Amino acid sequence: MSSLAIPGNFLSAVTESIDPNTSGWKVKLNCTIGLGSGGRNGDGCLAVKSVAAGEMQAITVSSYAVTPWTEYEAFCDAAGTVGERIGIRWLNASNAEISITWSMTTSPASAGWHRVAVGGEAPDGAARAQVVVSSTPAAGNVTQFYENCYFGYPFTTTGNLFAFNTESAEIDASGWLNEVNSTIARQAPPVAWAVNNYWAGGHVIAMTATANGNASMRSTDRPNATPGVEYVAHAYLSPPTSGSTTWVELRFYDSGGTQIQATRGTLSPPSTAYYRQRASAVAPAGTASCSIAAGISSATAGQVLKVDWVVVSTVPVLYAGSTVPYADASFEQGVAGWTVASGAATIARSSPWGAYAFEGSYSGIITSTTATTSVIRSARFPLPAGTVQNLRTKVVAQVTAGGWTLTRGVRWYDAAGGDLGASTSASITAPTPDWWALQADFPIQAGATQAAIEYTLTATSTSSTWAIDMVGAWLALPFNSVAAHDDTASITLTLRELTVGQLLTVYRALPDGSRTLVRGPSGLYSQTPITADEVIVEDYEAPLGVPVYYYIETLTVGAQIPANQSTGTVTLSPGDLNEAWLKDPGEPQRNLKVLVARPPDWQRAIEQAEYRIRGRRNSVVLSDVRGGFEGDLQIWTRSDEERAALHWLLDSGSTLLWQAVPGMGVDDMYVTVGQVTEARVSGYAPELWRAWTLPLKAVDMPETTGIAGSAGRTWQDILTENTTWQDLLSKYATWEDVLFDRRIGG
Repeated sequence: MSSLAIPGNFLSAVTESIDPNTSGWKVKLNCTIGLGSGGRNGDGCLAVKSVAAGEMQAITVSSYAVTPWTEYEAFCDAAGTVGERIGIRWLNASNAEISITWSMTTSPASAGWHRVAVGGEAPDGAARAQVVVSSTPAAGNVTQFYENCYFGYPFTTTGNLFAFNTESAEIDASGWLNEVNSTIARQAPPVAWAVNNYWAGGHVIAMTATANGNASMRSTDRPNATPGVEYVAHAYLSPPTSGSTTWVELRFYDSGGTQIQATRGTLSPPSTAYYRQRASAVAPAGTASCSIAAGISSATAGQVLKVDWVVVSTVPVLYAGSTVPYADASFEQGVAGWTVASGAATIARSSPWGAYAFEGSYSGIITSTTATTSVIRSARFPLPAGTVQNLRTKVVAQVTAGGWTLTRGVRWYDAAGGDLGASTSASITAPTPDWWALQADFPIQAGATQAAIEYTLTATSTSSTWAIDMVGAWLALPFNSVAAHDDTASITLTLRELTVGQLLTVYRALPDGSRTLVRGPSGLYSQTPITADEVIVEDYEAPLGVPVYYYIETLTVGAQIPANQSTGTVTLSPGDLNEAWLKDPGEPQRNLKVLVARPPDWQRAIEQAEYRIRGRRNSVVLSDVRGGFEGDLQIWTRSDEERAALHWLLDSGSTLLWQAVPGMGVDDMYVTVGQVTEARVSGYAPELWRAWTLPLKAVDMPETTGIAGSAGRTWQDILTENTTWQDLLSKYATWEDVLFDRRIGG
């Protein structure tokens, strides 16, 4: 079976990976199918062999529910001796074919694995869909291979301001227009994207220079942007030659549509493959919208620039709370505000793409041809707001040639820009080899409102080089903190300055020393990959009225012994002893405090078999272990709002956590709720109170359930995915489904 299941795939695991067999696929036209080997998503792959010359097609055995006018995407990895295409076959409610939405045919053909993809709206009358793959060999016995297959809603980058088609070009070329000295078209070249790169697809936008000179194109999408917010634009570029000057540009416009700022990131390509180039900037005053552009400087007539996976979003958070702009922190579009304050050293962006980089594709390269001392200084940035008195700086660095001694420092400035002097750390020898994270804390100078990072560097040999990346500065807060929220009976745990890529385990610890894993978005935090340097954990399953603390382990992949830290102790108020909490561990938005009328009278069932032996007084009884608690919890709701909230909590049918005040003779318990009785408490019709009977059955803690909701998902994603309110109504049955991103047919 596949070890790389594609998230959100409508296809079964067997149909996706063609492991261990081809049972998810069948012949549609002029072919036989069999199980091939050498796949990337598991070993198996679909081998489609032509019976005779001409088009051959294979199709999924199953069809999948779709909603008219909703966008869908299909893709797979393919390999063979002729070009291939993929299609979505739309069926009506009677399973009759309405039409097929086809991708372009891959050109040229490639025997290496490459992506084919297509996107499109389900047509009017569509009720179901199948995935179909096709190629047209010139003879019989020609084999084409497919695997890593997907059908479902389009893959889009979380936070992207652009629509799916502008990001991926899987529908058509309408997301782009030729701007200067160019024509544009859509192509389907064979590109070997990573097996789990689901965002870059089969089509690219190809811009051709009409004549010698500068050539450019830009997106037709012009989404809203907010003044003062820092954005980043990025796209994968395939330049016509390794010596071509190609670029992406982030543009901002005022409410009248006039361009008011453009920031360019120029690619330094090692060849003509696909390379991601970024450009970032803060939206200036008056900004109303933005776009992305791409082009070739000093192009030769006929040269082609190919573009894929196009994104404009807010900048990635390298360090929570850092005020160093992304351009200065990452060196993705140059050295930004960095300068050589004194000495013989130089600073430049690394070249070519990917040569030296810890984050992104470039780093800053500091070079000294002489064994002398130089001072490298960043631009000034505002100090973070807050009452903490220490500023923490960090850089990830690598000695790439020679050697250095270095002193880390911060130069302080007042509101008028006056220099208040510098604070420095002790001199150290720059560590080598590989990348090292160098961190230092500095007391903030009285009167300072701005700061610049300084490195005083002494080359220990001629031709010394130091690469720097991921520069940050933020207030030196504790590595962890906890806060109790009695209104939601939850505890917030904040973990700071984690290392992205390490594995995180979080335990809740009680005074008796017992530990329980804490729940996160993907299930319990048990060696969960860290994707950001700050993680906020909301623990809705902490006990009431009991002191707890959290024990945290971080493990470097491949290491055996984790690092650990512990938090301070925190206690949730137990609240009114007549009330209890009913909580949904996976969807805590549903949690509700209820008024208890009567606790359960517990029963514990047991499976037994009785054998009556002739002539013997007593039976022989064989028993299984005794079951868990079962009983009826009786509660009241006191308003229509409380009654509706209880219905919402119970509607999902999920396992719940019942928490009573300590001392009431009931431990915290995970339960399922059987058939519910909602009764009136009197014959008076307007009476708001209701008496409920909830049949409870104790169950084990759900371990794989993650906390659903808006993790990473914002209103911007909903605005990007839906042009009109009707689009939203077509995709989601309820606002609850919008909240949890549960689409109709998904």
